[in-house]
Amino acid sequence: MTNLALITGASSGIGKEFARYHAKKGGDLIITARREAALTELKEELERTHSVTVHTIALDLAAEGGARKLIDEVAARGLNVDILINNAGFGGHGLHTERDWAAEKAMIDLNVKALVELSHAFGKQMVERGGGKILNVASTAAMMPGPMQANYFATKAYVMSYSQALDEELREFGVTVSSLNPGLVNTEFVATADLGDTGLSNQKGATPESVARIGYEGMLKGKLVIINESRLSFLLNWVTPLLPRRTVLKMVRGMQTKAA
Repeated sequence: MTNLALITGASSGIGKEFARYHAKKGGDLIITARREAALTELKEELERTHSVTVHTIALDLAAEGGARKLIDEVAARGLNVDILINNAGFGGHGLHTERDWAAEKAMIDLNVKALVELSHAFGKQMVERGGGKILNVASTAAMMPGPMQANYFATKAYVMSYSQALDEELREFGVTVSSLNPGLVNTEFVATADLGDTGLSNQKGATPESVARIGYEGMLKGKLVIINESRLSFLLNWVTPLLPRRTVLKMVRGMQTKAA
């Protein structure tokens, strides 16, 4: 088996589109998420449409030991991961001190802890085999602090920083690591994160299909940081860094404050 991709958070949104795009290119898959029925439905679609082999593993990566269970299950099935796409993650709106701590901790456990554990384990295997690719889904949120989503923005900043450093470490061994930093995407993320009626949610978002395609192709090229829109890339790299920090904080908070 060659060109096997492991995709987390594959039951919906960008993760599902990553799976479709990889299958369209003829690659086999391991897809994982909490919703087993959704994974089974996607498996049947991809195997029927593209004649590829799709393995499903239903589990909660944010749960204690979730990442280790996934690593062990992949090993038990005798599978070698050539491409790792760490897509699973979630956000949450509100004042940090008023949000439920269990939810905030679960966000760190999924967005950071699970991602790092999977990258460590499968990255090590890729180094031993002499090649592989890792794509970590961050966000444009990684490039600034995020009042009203303080924890989420911070987790994505970690992902972006970690991915770049890991790429520098592993590239000489034939392994590349990319950070995908999309802006607003039309998925269930907005509803899950309770971002309705904010300036952010009122913007026109990108389609998950376009984000997955741009991210995947950027990963194949070994790009360090991938932003799906040139306008966003210009603003975040050349405009925002020049603004006073307090100005940026107030701008971001304004975008994420619900309408009265």
